[in-house]
Amino acid sequence: MNNYKDIIIRPIITEKTMKYMDADNKVTFEVAKGANKVLVAQAVESIFGVDVEKVNIVNVKPKTKRMGRYVGKTKAIRKAYVKIKAGQDINLFGEEAE
Repeated sequence: MNNYKDIIIRPIITEKTMKYMDADNKVTFEVAKGANKVLVAQAVESIFGVDVEKVNIVNVKPKTKRMGRYVGKTKAIRKAYVKIKAGQDINLFGEEAE
């Protein structure tokens, strides 16, 4: 991993992750397969300019999906739940805070 932007693939924005953002100040990202907690913390701190308290990483296994008679699988991803220090936040939507 030569660049921090190679580690953080995308933010995961769902109802559950929005609840984590509001309640615990945790942001969820999809990260690269070989990324560990230290690399994820360094990447988030350098890209977004916030202080990271804690990182939890989860490997999400692929689910079997059907489309008619055809069977396939969703892709396996690696998620990182990043807890940010109180009073700081990450703007994932590109809007200016008021």
